[in-house]
Amino acid sequence: MTAEVPIYDIVGVGFGPSNLALAIALAEHNAGHGEPVTAHFLERQPRFGWHRGMLIDTATMQVSFLKDLVTMRNPTSEFSFLNYLHAAGRLVDFINHKNLFPLRVEFHDYFEWAAAKVDDVVSYGTEVVSVTPVYDGAEVAYFDVRASDGSTLRARNLVMGTGLRPQLPEGVTAGPRIWHNSELLFRVDALRGADPKRFVVVGAGQSAAEVAALLHEEFPRAEVCAVFARYGYSPADDSSFANRIFDPDAVDQFYRAGEPVKDRLMRYHGATNYSAVDLDLIDELYRRVYREKVLGVERLRLFNVSRPAEVTDAGTVTVESLTTGERTVLDADAVVYATGYRPADPTPLLGELGPRCLRDESGRLRVERDYRLVTEAPVRGGIYLQGGTEHTHGITSSLLSNTAVRVGEILQSVVDRRVVAEPAGELAVSAR
Repeated sequence: MTAEVPIYDIVGVGFGPSNLALAIALAEHNAGHGEPVTAHFLERQPRFGWHRGMLIDTATMQVSFLKDLVTMRNPTSEFSFLNYLHAAGRLVDFINHKNLFPLRVEFHDYFEWAAAKVDDVVSYGTEVVSVTPVYDGAEVAYFDVRASDGSTLRARNLVMGTGLRPQLPEGVTAGPRIWHNSELLFRVDALRGADPKRFVVVGAGQSAAEVAALLHEEFPRAEVCAVFARYGYSPADDSSFANRIFDPDAVDQFYRAGEPVKDRLMRYHGATNYSAVDLDLIDELYRRVYREKVLGVERLRLFNVSRPAEVTDAGTVTVESLTTGERTVLDADAVVYATGYRPADPTPLLGELGPRCLRDESGRLRVERDYRLVTEAPVRGGIYLQGGTEHTHGITSSLLSNTAVRVGEILQSVVDRRVVAEPAGELAVSAR
């Protein structure tokens, strides 16, 4: 007998910006079409949150406000950043600011504003425990999604929006004095009364530069040592032609390209996103270094062309020059690794279907153009990925730039593949 569980066209795992954008696309679709697409999302956080540990007051977005949750898909949407500004009474002020790049805290507030408008389709504080395929003969007809609150949702399609995981170098273990930059603001609050003397920041990208700048400002009695293998911070390439790598059409071109071309494109345009820093921030850090040299008190120290050769749990860092081999030992109150993120592997959550997700010769998941996983088992619906598709769809896989367009494509795929009418009576299915 079929289990008495609610059946949804889509169950979304995670509710970050990508699945929030999908929830909005669903709301707009259902408002304008006769046949609604039903959906529910499960989010383990108690409320909406996006990189809260890096919501530095002075940090700005690195993408245009027009690349919000909806505009690239539906410029007339009521969920746009401009409509948020109008509702907040800041539209005129923002226009007068003459700036395409809002404060990061402001964009996060926009996300929260949008999330509140669709909070009827999300369960916060609820983690997905397991996914079990439900079979109709040899075909997977549904997915049973069991949640931490004991409930089970039955899905025709899954959309995995499990986000990114902080990445530490191999051999490095997080601890009281060693942590990833994603924890920055939480850690800073705890350090305010401790009178720290030295920080070591590892990394050469935007986050590393932001961490170094914030710690230098917040702790005027402390030394901040930035360690990176490059000669200096490199500016992000946000020039008009280079930015075409983020265009929706670029996804089609990248997907169709052979592996050698894909590899070449990633090497060519990595500086648009990876280990790259806004030029204004580079200039500001250089001003600080130069000013301190003039004053004779150097608190911001750059160990370039270097690496942390040894790091102890007590915060002792041995910095090695890559050119001379010279070593410098630094005793730090905190060692902050701004070493990026990695996409979460969705397959462990998929239970018995996980090993049946097909992979390429490099061990990477095979993904269709509509972001559906390719599986051995015939699946009536689909398992869609929001992120973790950089190897197939290009650099925008985990970025905001193409989110609005991507969710529109996923929704259209679900609609096109939806079974219009199920067999009369009770479907003979089994969860096995």
